[in-house]
Amino acid sequence: MRIGVFGGEPAGIDEAVAAARAAAADGFSSFWVPQIFGLDALSVLTVVGREVPGITLGTAVVPTYPRHPAVLAQQAATVQIASGGRLWLGIGLSHRIVIEQMFGCSFERPVRHMREYLDVLLALRDTGTADVSGETISAHLALGARPPAPYPVLLAALGPQMLRLAGRRADGTVTWMTGPRTLARHTVPTITAAAADAGRPAPRVVAALPVCVTDDPDDARQRAARVFAVYGQLPSYRAMLEREGAGGPADVAVVGDEATVRAGIARVADAGVTDFAAVEFTPGDTRTRDLLRSLL
Repeated sequence: MRIGVFGGEPAGIDEAVAAARAAAADGFSSFWVPQIFGLDALSVLTVVGREVPGITLGTAVVPTYPRHPAVLAQQAATVQIASGGRLWLGIGLSHRIVIEQMFGCSFERPVRHMREYLDVLLALRDTGTADVSGETISAHLALGARPPAPYPVLLAALGPQMLRLAGRRADGTVTWMTGPRTLARHTVPTITAAAADAGRPAPRVVAALPVCVTDDPDDARQRAARVFAVYGQLPSYRAMLEREGAGGPADVAVVGDEATVRAGIARVADAGVTDFAAVEFTPGDTRTRDLLRSLL
């Protein structure tokens, strides 16, 4: 299992470049940026890709409803060109409360929406042209920017329908708030079987979880409960926590001394995850970074 780090929502471009440069210097395989309400993740990674060589650059994840797949394909191609072919494009539905109440878009028929979104996005990625007439999304156009290699598309998939779609159509999945038991019993077998049935290669499975090496795990879990509280309230993440038997986000955080955290990350690897994205949630925490480096 490869080990990467989650850069979090960057305060600025310089901060993102510095964080990615440190991750690359430490030898991590990947550097991940979310798309929330700060800087645009793909714009940030365009700059990072020019400034920081070697490391894989991922989005976790870009919501699909607010931007047409042709626009996303243009942005992804730009990052792929700027980085010399190092983008892993993570995309996802987001959440009904975000899409409907914040963006004012419809969240209806999410599986069909994502299937038709992939029809356009993957056609533009693979051929540069799309001729799709769907019920929710259509596109009839060609793009001029051709990156040096196709970028993998990772579909944020938690439930069985989206996992099967990810296995059949995408290059893998990226998860959040999904513990090792759920990864082993639900996520990995569902997406892997769907890929096999479609005659596709084994999918990438990227799992992101909070990590903290500490001698005071109770304090760290209390901090995790505060920092990640919102994720315990969103239905899709709530469903994964319930599958895991977890009361909240703090219960899936990988927390404890070096041996405990090492064992927790080993459980994720044993679940069949191909890439672990560590979310370091304690400012100035060098102990966690040292442990993560030791696993490379």
